[in-house]
Amino acid sequence: MREDLPLGGLPLSGLVVLDISSFIAAPAAAVALADFGADVIKIEPPDGDPHRNNFRNASYPVSDRNFPWQLDGRLKRSLALDLKNAAARGVLERLIGRADVMIVNFPPPTRERLRLRWEDVEPLNPRLVYCSLTGYGESGPDRDRPGFDVSAYFGRSGILDAARYEGGPPGLSLPAQGDRATAMTLVAAILMGLRQRDRTGRGNWVGTSLYANGVWANGTSAAGALLGAKLPPRQSPDRPRNALTNLYRTKDDRWLQLLMVRDDRLWAPLCKAIGRPDLLDDPRLASRPDRRERSLELQQELAPIFATRTYAEWETALAGTGIPYGVIGRLADVVDDEQARHAGIFADTTNPEIPRTVNNPIRLGFAQPRKAGPPPGIGEHSEEILREAGYGVDEIAELKAAGALGP
Repeated sequence: MREDLPLGGLPLSGLVVLDISSFIAAPAAAVALADFGADVIKIEPPDGDPHRNNFRNASYPVSDRNFPWQLDGRLKRSLALDLKNAAARGVLERLIGRADVMIVNFPPPTRERLRLRWEDVEPLNPRLVYCSLTGYGESGPDRDRPGFDVSAYFGRSGILDAARYEGGPPGLSLPAQGDRATAMTLVAAILMGLRQRDRTGRGNWVGTSLYANGVWANGTSAAGALLGAKLPPRQSPDRPRNALTNLYRTKDDRWLQLLMVRDDRLWAPLCKAIGRPDLLDDPRLASRPDRRERSLELQQELAPIFATRTYAEWETALAGTGIPYGVIGRLADVVDDEQARHAGIFADTTNPEIPRTVNNPIRLGFAQPRKAGPPPGIGEHSEEILREAGYGVDEIAELKAAGALGP
């Protein structure tokens, strides 16, 4: 057990987690557990988890610093173990016997081949909480199909199709958006599994799929679809169904999101705030049904008005009116947003190369996440972990000679 983990200060101190996963939801779940004190042992191939080099992915923000690995590898200890090597099986089984939680995201055929299914590991540790992530589910015709968040979470769930503007092609999600949301489901499942173990003394299987999480995220539309309800096609900002819940471009090329769902109460304050009290007397716009029916005409009135001032000027004009609005944020603004600091969205590290990273979204009134240093190198903690598991110097040397350990 790691000596640097405070035994009383963090809720998951003393918990040993085996992270046998990659790309990205499952490792992100393990990070959240580590943030709150769990000893996470990252078991990766001798040549390293391929996610270590994902910062060079063409769809990622361009940087010469490995920010994704800091985000998804922080606070873990790395054991480089070749699970395809027969000599590694004894090491794995000994670690499973000492663990509280095991996280895997191999497709079912790979788990079967490596003997990493729940039924394979339960006899080794009846108190183990075994958590598995799949693309599409543990059974069914697509159980063996590889799944990524863009295909399983966003694509198959209907999100990308429903979010496109009418007549336009589906857009693509940004890197790992569905993975990170799914990670929180995995955390919740693991904590439920541990709660059940507290009650019964026995371990259990828990898990989820990217597909299930995508449909859950799209649940309002999916629940309607179950009854045959159809979601109307989305209209572009220049052709809104409701001009008062629409996007408007400002003078400084920002987008202001107007969200006046209660325009029966807020129509007069809006007309005053935008300097157009004459619209109150416009018979075309006298009632809510009128404003909805003539949404295109109202949009054509509002768009030039919003284009005359900067977003900051509109913030001043709309402050105190009760009119709901927001800015379409840019990531370059978010990183220095004062509200982001208050919300704890970013976390300082002790890694001089990457001094800040993204915090997990869980907030506790009784504990703060640990501050992370640099993520582990490949196999950085292999010998340390093996010694804790009872392996001697000669045994470790034999494992290296057999090719079970790396690098």
